[in-house]
Amino acid sequence: MKIFRVDLEGREQYLLALEGRFQRLEGDPFGQFAPGEDLGPGESAASLPEGARLLAPVVPTKIVAIGLNYRDHAAEQRKPLPPEPMVFIKPPSAVIAAGETIRLPRGVGRVDYEAELAVVIRRRATKVPRERALDYVLGYTCANDVTARDLQNRGVQYSHCKGYDTFAPLGPCIATGLDPADLAVQGRLNGELRQDSSTRQLIFPVDRLIEYISAIMTLEPGDVISTGTPAGIGPLSPGDVVTVTVEGVGDLTNVVE
Repeated sequence: MKIFRVDLEGREQYLLALEGRFQRLEGDPFGQFAPGEDLGPGESAASLPEGARLLAPVVPTKIVAIGLNYRDHAAEQRKPLPPEPMVFIKPPSAVIAAGETIRLPRGVGRVDYEAELAVVIRRRATKVPRERALDYVLGYTCANDVTARDLQNRGVQYSHCKGYDTFAPLGPCIATGLDPADLAVQGRLNGELRQDSSTRQLIFPVDRLIEYISAIMTLEPGDVISTGTPAGIGPLSPGDVVTVTVEGVGDLTNVVE
């Protein structure tokens, strides 16, 4: 099942894509919900009902992102594997939807794409044990952890180089029922495959991240954990089109300005 957040008929609402058809979500996606009115055939952002405008799948209170969490990326960066998750925060003001524009700030130098699997939290999570961690997950989406690399390399703290407006594309939907331990994660720049890995490469898997983060801070319904990027990161330029693909979720595509 996939959950889409859209603007339809002048209001924000959630749609379910289930067995090849769209239905209104009745209830609360972070609580009890069920399929409602049938809106016709479709199962992807490209086949939304007429008049529906795709929105970011959630409005998080925070995005908790993880640095250097893929073995192949650590090797690419010639860095040792971290002994524990490297946690930083991206603000909700950085969130944009699939199809919206990543805007490069003036004067910050190189800005990179980073394809990532993102976890959407379903219910409040505090001090969650690892064996119960996935019970707190609503589903998964694609994320692009856009990064002002020159600022990062100068030692500027991560919230600065990763927190600019439009630096947190999310979407196109929330996919439920996936196994986060073995999902393909890809990044394409202008149609060329640049990142091609799997969550099998994660140093700290999703259940461990939820345990670790929820011991530090409470995760609220709709909060997002962006789990890190694999090898193949690279710079963005005005006019580029960047696409993040996560197996079972779909494509998150944004243009760059």
